Amino acid sequence: MFSPRAALLAALLALAGCSGNLTPHWGNPGGLAPRLAIPLAVRLAVPPPAEALLDDAASRSLATAVTEALQAVDVPAIATSTPLPLDWRLQITAQNAGRTVKPRFEIVNADGTAQGAIDGTPVPIQAWAEASPDTLRAVATQAAQPVTQMLLSVQAARASASPSAITTGPQRLRLIPARGAPGDGNVALTSRLRTFLGNQGFVVQDIADGAAFAVTAEVSVVATGPGTERVEIQWIVSRRDGHELGRVLQLNEVPAGSLTRFWGDVAYVAAEQAASGVQTIIRNASTPG
Repeated sequence: MFSPRAALLAALLALAGCSGNLTPHWGNPGGLAPRLAIPLAVRLAVPPPAEALLDDAASRSLATAVTEALQAVDVPAIATSTPLPLDWRLQITAQNAGRTVKPRFEIVNADGTAQGAIDGTPVPIQAWAEASPDTLRAVATQAAQPVTQMLLSVQAARASASPSAITTGPQRLRLIPARGAPGDGNVALTSRLRTFLGNQGFVVQDIADGAAFAVTAEVSVVATGPGTERVEIQWIVSRRDGHELGRVLQLNEVPAGSLTRFWGDVAYVAAEQAASGVQTIIRNASTPG
C-alpha cells in the first residue's frame, strides 16, 4: 500500500549553505526524539524581583509563584532573597510597554554570567499593577516551560562545550519562528530545530539580547503537477549586525496535501539535517581564515 508520508521520509533532500554543499538524506528518527533529563545539576534560586514594577509583597508573591510553577515540572527551584554561593539565579524584570507590561526572565550562573533570557507574555498594565494571585500564577505558568527549555539548552551546551566556553558562557543563538508552512509546520520545525541546536552546544533563545547569531526558516509549498507539490525550506543564518551568513536549502517533491495538517517525523528529520548545516555555517563564520 502506498504511503505518502513514507515516500516523503524516504526522499533525498538537497541541502546547501553559503559555506559549502551538503547532501544528507532524511532518515528514520524512531518513535520519540531524544530528550534531556531533569533534574538539573544546579539549583535555581528565584529572588524577589526588585525591578519588576511591583511592590515588595507582590515581588515575593511572584517569586513564589514562579518557583512553584518550575517545581511542578521538576526543576530544582527555590524562592529566596539570599541565594547560596553555587546557586544559579532566575532574574525577573518587567518593562512598561504602554498598555501592557512585558516580564523578562534571565538565567544567570553562579559566577554572575548571563546564560540566556526569554520574554514572558505581556500582561495588561492594570492587571500587573493589581498583581492578583491569579495574574501572578498565570505569568508563572506561562514562563515555566520556556524557562525549563532554556535551562535544558544551557545544560546541553555546557555538556558539549570546551572549558573556555563554559567559563564565558555558551554561545547564544536567537531562533525566530519559521513562517510560511501549512498545517503545524511552522511550530513543528521551530521546536525541532531548537532541540537539535541545543544538543549541538548552542543556547537557543527567543530574544535578541546576548545572541551572536540568529536563524529562521522560510517555507513555501507550490503545486508542480497533478497530485504533487514542491516543498522548499530555507534556513537563514545571520549574525548580530544583520549580515546574512548563509542559507541551508531543502527541496523535495511531495504528494499534494500530505503536509496540510501535521508534519510529525517530517519536521524532525528536516530540522535534524538543517541543524548540521546551520552549525557548519556558524562554525565557518566564527573561524578566522
